Amino acid sequence: MNKKLILTSLAMLSFSTSLFCQGSSPDFLRSTGKIYVVVAVIAVIFLMIVGFLIYLERRISKLEKLADDGVKTN
Repeated sequence: MNKKLILTSLAMLSFSTSLFCQGSSPDFLRSTGKIYVVVAVIAVIFLMIVGFLIYLERRISKLEKLADDGVKTN
């Protein structure tokens, strides 16, 4: 179920980006200097996602350790 949803989302995203890019000049963002803003926003979002995944991994590890300790003592 999750694999189908992810693949469908990626396919829709790739098709929609190709449709939106046809109408504008490819150098528009670069010529106005806004490409750096776009790159910075994407970098911040990526770093936030990586940080959140690291946070979740640590919490899951703690819970697994607690569950293993609870099983061994009983």
